Amino acid sequence: MRSDVTHFQCEIKDRIATVRLDRPDRKNPLTFDSYAELRDWFRDLVYADDVDVVIFGSNGGNFSSGGDVHDIIGPLTKMNMKELLRFTRMTGDLVKAIVNCGKPVIAAVDGVCVGAGAIIAMASDLRLATAEAKTAFLFTRVGLAGCDMGACAILPRIIGQTRAAELLYTGRSMSAEEGERWGFYNRLVTGETLEEEALKLAQKIQAGPNFAHMMTKTMLAQEWAMSIEQAIEAEAQAQAICMQTGDFERAYKAFVAKERPIFEGD
Repeated sequence: MRSDVTHFQCEIKDRIATVRLDRPDRKNPLTFDSYAELRDWFRDLVYADDVDVVIFGSNGGNFSSGGDVHDIIGPLTKMNMKELLRFTRMTGDLVKAIVNCGKPVIAAVDGVCVGAGAIIAMASDLRLATAEAKTAFLFTRVGLAGCDMGACAILPRIIGQTRAAELLYTGRSMSAEEGERWGFYNRLVTGETLEEEALKLAQKIQAGPNFAHMMTKTMLAQEWAMSIEQAIEAEAQAQAICMQTGDFERAYKAFVAKERPIFEGD
């Protein structure tokens, strides 16, 4: 998987990729270029054999201030409908790429996490945050609907319909404590330990059966649109596939030998 990106930071080490937006002086806003490059990077991740887990980290004490006011919002006011739809589809494609990348994604959130930044955290599988994290879906603050980049579909599934409705109608900030209590954040950590805790969680996941993790992520996404009967059948097929992996046999042999299994992702 390539780490030579232009519009965000990327480091790959021990099969864990850490990405972060790269404009800390402006609280890491997204631009047209960073949207597109992140979308393409997560799309390529599906085929990457050298990355098992992704950490989407903060930078300079903030996660992301969302779409850049000058580089994105200003130009959008001058676009025609065709151009606007091309942009909104591109931003939605980033969420779809994160959801469908086949690798667990951990958001490590510090400070400002608003607008499209909050969406990226929402699209991640797991979320850690500091007490200073302020998360807001700001779209109504700029005269837009709260239904942006999948927010009306995904956010209610995480925190519930009425809580999601409040955040999406008002655009107010969700405190870190609220985020943890409501289930948006898995847990809160200190700013000093945020990166360390995210890495520990990534390492724990990476040491597991990564082919099976891919199947789990796939089913978590696909089962939203399934009936219970369809979901049970889909899971039966997914589990049967996993039972043919070397990791399943290794786990059995380790259990018999009373040893800890060493998974190899095949």
